[in-house]
Amino acid sequence: MYQEDAYVVLEPDQPEQFLTADELLEKLKAILTTRQDELPPDLQRFDQIEQQAQYLMETVCEFDVGPGQYLQWFVVRLEKG
Repeated sequence: MYQEDAYVVLEPDQPEQFLTADELLEKLKAILTTRQDELPPDLQRFDQIEQQAQYLMETVCEFDVGPGQYLQWFVVRLEKG
C-alpha cells in the first residue's frame, strides 16, 4: 500500500484541487507576492515570502485573498492499494 500526504485546496467558484506540499507552497507564495502591503500582523514578522507561505501552511488552513475571496486547504492522505 502506498500513502502520500496531499492537500485539498478550495477556492470560490473553482473545483477542488489536490496539490502536493510543494505545489501548495508555490501557490501561497504567488498569492503572498501580490499582497505584501496587506499582510496580517502574524505574517508581517517574516521578511521572506517563503517563510510567510511556510507559516501559513503549518499554522492555518485559510487565507483571505480579498472581498468574497479565500483560499482554504486541508491535509489529506492518499492511499493506493
